[in-house]
Amino acid sequence: MPNTATRNGSRYARAGFVAALLTAWSGASAATPPAPTRAGTPNVVIILADDLGYGDLGSYGGKRIRTPNLDRLAAEGMRFTNFYAQPVCGPSRAALMTGSYPLRVAKRKNVVEHHPRLHAQEITIAEILKTRGYATAAYGKWDLAGHTQKASEYELDLLPTHRGFDEFFGTPSSNDATVNLLRGTKVEENNADMSTLTQRYTDEAISFIRRSKDRPFFVYLAHSMPHTRVAASPAFAGKSAAGLFGDAVEELDAHFGRLWETLRAEGLDESTYIIFTSDNGPWYLDRHLAAPDDARTRGPQGQLKYPFNQRDERGAHYGSAAPLRGAKASSWEGGFRVPFIVRAPGRVAAGATSSELVTTLDLLPTIARLAGTGAPTDRIIDGHDLSPLLHGKAGATSPTEAFYYYAHTRLEAVRSGRWKLHLPRPENKPWSVFGAPAETAALAEPLLFDLEADIGERNNIAAQNPQVVARLLALAEKARADIGDFDRVGAGARFFDPDPRRPDILKAKSPAPAK
Repeated sequence: MPNTATRNGSRYARAGFVAALLTAWSGASAATPPAPTRAGTPNVVIILADDLGYGDLGSYGGKRIRTPNLDRLAAEGMRFTNFYAQPVCGPSRAALMTGSYPLRVAKRKNVVEHHPRLHAQEITIAEILKTRGYATAAYGKWDLAGHTQKASEYELDLLPTHRGFDEFFGTPSSNDATVNLLRGTKVEENNADMSTLTQRYTDEAISFIRRSKDRPFFVYLAHSMPHTRVAASPAFAGKSAAGLFGDAVEELDAHFGRLWETLRAEGLDESTYIIFTSDNGPWYLDRHLAAPDDARTRGPQGQLKYPFNQRDERGAHYGSAAPLRGAKASSWEGGFRVPFIVRAPGRVAAGATSSELVTTLDLLPTIARLAGTGAPTDRIIDGHDLSPLLHGKAGATSPTEAFYYYAHTRLEAVRSGRWKLHLPRPENKPWSVFGAPAETAALAEPLLFDLEADIGERNNIAAQNPQVVARLLALAEKARADIGDFDRVGAGARFFDPDPRRPDILKAKSPAPAK
């Protein structure tokens, strides 16, 4: 749990605060970080795609989109087939940066929004690496300071350069309609051409790598693509067999190839962990094995109603979660399960595939261990150190007992081992804006699936396995008590501000005003 001594609403010296906490973890001096050194300390590059589905890469069975560089990354590294993010953009980034479930982490003024404003007293991967002498940079989409492009609405002190990153070039939120580009905390360009973003973010990352090659570095490259509104530059537009979405993915793959070539040219390839993943599954209109469209997804003449005023034929802006059921925002596998590839020559076996259950929550403790320190010990961290699994230690397996599928504030499913249980629940109306109506519908009874035998979640076997159902229901109750749920505050949830805890619950329980 959090150190109560830090619970105050005032500004404080961020670097000193984090360094003091990290002293207890690693024994490092709180006054100065370790001298930056190359010897024995690996670089870390995380590349995060936006709305890329489980079936959109060739190395994951995709056939329509050419991804030769990412497929080579999988061939030279370890490919995970049971890797879980969160179901939408902001929560996924909160989990990645903190190692904790999004409903557990503290938010500004304790307000639980769809996309969290990550509280300044949460500790990020970048802040941990700064204490180890790393140069740190973030490029692309942030989405943890307010889900908006309006400078008057996102919070400057929650942007990357206040969260452990030396540099930031990117956008505060999604490219839903427009993209404004920031350098640090200042707006550098309004209404940027979205077709240039993938190259520009990559150019910035390449420049940083060249400038930082004499010390260990951390690059967090969070692309805006292929989130709708999808865009591709003229060199890639119209070139794929999967419409504009495929064009954007092929461009992302090509620019990743440029970054990878830079690491090789600078002699950094052997000392760098490259991690590639996606923040969630693909947008739902091109969903695989999901329910058919109904009246709520079509206009009066039967035409599909696309979000954000998109006007294109079906599938042009959306990827594939095949062979999974569901898509972005749903608690079916297609919403949470995404590609995950790790490459580190001499450390991670080439051509390896792992079916162990791992998650974005595991990145913080794993990267901290790679850098020679550990995760925070003054608060609950939900993730686990994966380095024994990555490095092929004999007998290493996933340390995750259970994974919890939260859709905003709602716990909707739990997985343990091969078993996944969808929990009885009312319709998730607040979440239906993100997902297909059938995928946010009410469930009267629990649904149990054996994901090893039934990856598409088609055959409910709850009646045949009552003991498994009972065990997973008990795990779900454990999560509700600790992390929380739509109708309760978890005992292990973090709050640093004096405001009412979980005002969303207070609002839901308030009586309707008299007419």
